[in-house]
Amino acid sequence: MFHIMVAEDDTNTRKLMCTVLSQNGYEPVPAVDGADALEVLDRQHIDLILLDVMMPKIDGFEFVRTLREGGCNIPVLMVTARETSADKILGFRAGTDDYMVKPVDDEEMLLRIAALLRRSNIANSHKLTAGDTVLDYDALTVSRKGAVQELPNKEFMLLFKLLSYQNKIFTRRQLMDELWDMESDTDERTIDVHINRLRERFRDNDDFEIVTVRGLGYKAVIKNGTAK
Repeated sequence: MFHIMVAEDDTNTRKLMCTVLSQNGYEPVPAVDGADALEVLDRQHIDLILLDVMMPKIDGFEFVRTLREGGCNIPVLMVTARETSADKILGFRAGTDDYMVKPVDDEEMLLRIAALLRRSNIANSHKLTAGDTVLDYDALTVSRKGAVQELPNKEFMLLFKLLSYQNKIFTRRQLMDELWDMESDTDERTIDVHINRLRERFRDNDDFEIVTVRGLGYKAVIKNGTAK
């Protein structure tokens, strides 16, 4: 059973999240603020952290920075009422893995948790498999039936991201925020260019497809089984 910490200072919200997690097969571990969360991590194994941003003592941004600076790579899903792009950028720069805005939809939260746990397992092995296609995170290579391609960093990371969250729609802005330097002059059309390059590279690949969702963005569809 996965142990999921719920670091949230609002008592009712914390209890509700813990109840939803428990009802869906997870073991919730409550923490009342950032300082309490750090103490819990010192004494208990945690697989994923649901993290409020606006907490007393240690806020969410400082908490994540503390984890990452200490070499801790536990997946973190920030849950917050702060929904501006600037706040999301702060969260990703601090080291969060994903971001949800309150009020939280329970089903979406559970889907994001499952995706983060799956991606965490993939990252630990440094490989992702979709049918006969294998992505090697360390080598930036994609292999299929003996043929190996080494991809440019951004193309590889974009493909790895999409396949890690199969069928999840990513907007161009989301992909830019996570994969490109926020201070660069690169615009969202860069995503389209990289997507087209990936499609051209893998036009004969029967294991996955990168699909355009009109008006929203892109998603990866696995044709042969699931990504693992």
